[in-house]
Amino acid sequence: MDQLYARIFADAEFCALQRRREHFSWCLSALVAGTFLLFLALVAFLPHVLAVPIGSSSVISRGIPFGSLTIVCGFVLTGMYVRRANGEFDSEMVRIITRCSAAS
Repeated sequence: MDQLYARIFADAEFCALQRRREHFSWCLSALVAGTFLLFLALVAFLPHVLAVPIGSSSVISRGIPFGSLTIVCGFVLTGMYVRRANGEFDSEMVRIITRCSAAS
């Protein structure tokens, strides 16, 4: 089994897959963090912008939709990662493992 792991970790396609997956996950992580930090910056530095009601007779301020959008954005970006990880990344990993196993 250790030889199989050594072949997989030495495989050029596996290394390329790892780099692509890492790059994709870091980009999505930065987007999620950026979205949350942007909302926190709005709350901290421009609270008057978020305090404005969304309509003339509304008791709901702009902060509620902005906060909700921030949370939804986190869910959507997580879903994008899960979809790609379970589809493209996993299928490529199975193909690499199968190829490296057959080389035994």
